[in-house]
Amino acid sequence: MRHYSRCSASRLLPWFLTTIVAAASLPALSGAAYAAAGVSFLSHQALYNLSLVKSRGSSSINGARGRILYKFSGSACEGYTSDFRQVSEMDNGEGETTLSDMRSTSWEDAEGKAYRFKIVTRANDSDQSEVDGIAERKGGKITVKLKRPVAKTVTIDGKAVFPTEQIQRIIAAAKAGKSVLELTVYDGSDNGEKVYNTFSVIGKPIRGEATGSTPDPSTANDQMKTLTRWPVTVSYYERGAPHTSGEQTPNYSISFELFEDGVSRALVLDYNDFVISGKMDKFDLSDVRSAKPCK
Repeated sequence: MRHYSRCSASRLLPWFLTTIVAAASLPALSGAAYAAAGVSFLSHQALYNLSLVKSRGSSSINGARGRILYKFSGSACEGYTSDFRQVSEMDNGEGETTLSDMRSTSWEDAEGKAYRFKIVTRANDSDQSEVDGIAERKGGKITVKLKRPVAKTVTIDGKAVFPTEQIQRIIAAAKAGKSVLELTVYDGSDNGEKVYNTFSVIGKPIRGEATGSTPDPSTANDQMKTLTRWPVTVSYYERGAPHTSGEQTPNYSISFELFEDGVSRALVLDYNDFVISGKMDKFDLSDVRSAKPCK
């Protein structure tokens, strides 16, 4: 249960969702350059209801329910802030449940030079675990200074990008008509030391008024109705993790529909042993701090 709760928070930061070598052959632009090229994020608040889609193999997951509350605000001038809370309950079918509560806050510089993060997780009545630190890009490398779980400094590959730029690059690839994208991502999850290789598959654009088979508050919103969105699946692979010969299995994958302004809907989280869906229940543009104008 703990692996599920930790991973899901950081990956849903649309989520969803990095300097890279792109299979799509995108030019190596900074986050600010991507913003200038038309990737502009919408400050918003969204509530998602979680439910179990299916279990596989020997998984003991018999039921799941919960909610995710996500707030996002900022601009290319002041950087991007996100607040995330996920409360979920997992049932093993034998009368035992695991209740987890995760809170995550982060701030990311719009040019991808700095990233501050704090993730606090509690399962049942156990003591909470915490990851707290700041990552700074300089001189072709990223230096991570952790306060928790232990005070230490870690150096990671300077090609990695942070979560908001990950989404910027996916949107830029989608607008360019690309269908695949490879990114190296650092988001501070787990113990604050892991880096993930990601592989994104981008589907055909869904234009304007098309609501799809499962409409929700985002597709009903007047401001969102005119926007294009794309079905996206992002698979996460722990960088450097040992694996057997043949095709590597991802640690987990996330599927969602990504609007051109960064809003995500119709979430599906695949953890190999079980699959969780996240349907948007509420979408609000009024209770989010407005971005400061650029000077």
